[in-house]
Amino acid sequence: MKRATLICFVLLAAQFAPAQDWARARVEKSPRHREWVTVKHDGRAVETFVVYPESKDKAPVVLVIHEIFGMTDWVQDLADQLAEAGYIAVAPDLLSGMAPNGGRSTDFAEGKTMEAVSHHNADQITADLNAVANYALKIPAANGKLFVGGFCWGGGQTFRFATNRADLAAAFVFYGPPPDKDAMARITAPVYGFYAGNDARIGATVPGAVNDMKAAGKSYDPVTYEGAGHGFMRAGEAPDANEANRKARTDAWQRWKSLLAQGR
Repeated sequence: MKRATLICFVLLAAQFAPAQDWARARVEKSPRHREWVTVKHDGRAVETFVVYPESKDKAPVVLVIHEIFGMTDWVQDLADQLAEAGYIAVAPDLLSGMAPNGGRSTDFAEGKTMEAVSHHNADQITADLNAVANYALKIPAANGKLFVGGFCWGGGQTFRFATNRADLAAAFVFYGPPPDKDAMARITAPVYGFYAGNDARIGATVPGAVNDMKAAGKSYDPVTYEGAGHGFMRAGEAPDANEANRKARTDAWQRWKSLLAQGR
């Protein structure tokens, strides 16, 4: 937990997530049903954003783990895009109850979400994610398949969650660090990595993760998008995106949707 948080904090502390009015505008125009639900467990209440696909058939669940910035407009927009692709997107605000007066991500002062995440308890994160996953699988429109995907801090948590959740169909790690080598033995699902070429802090962990996953007999398929920077899934959608981030985001999104479709 500390390793994942430190890496993402160093990478992002100097570049707090910019205003995301463009993401909020897209969510507000979406025709898909979206709602906030409160998932309660062990004395906690996890505020969770849920978006449903417009489909006549039951759909798989994709559990989305947010960046170090918490539950932003971009995370909600991404969840909506997953629903557009045919999945029930479930995105918990893992900072629920941690802001002043028991608030969540939107209740922190600017820049303070990163500090909160850096002090987050790993066992609580796992418990929150398990509770939200259990809730999602009981949604009447869910077909029983569970995927997980996350970004930066959430990418590291995605890899770690794969060591703690046996019924995952697949885990999708976006520019997040791997878990401890010993924990990899517990992974049962294939893990797919999405990494930026201009992101040595995270990229340098990939060869070791490849070796450790291979030694553990686990499936791990990382892809690096050359020229892209850390956070390209968000940065590549922004109005001021550079060409490398935009291309990486487009290619990674197509790869993700293809892999999800294979696991349906």
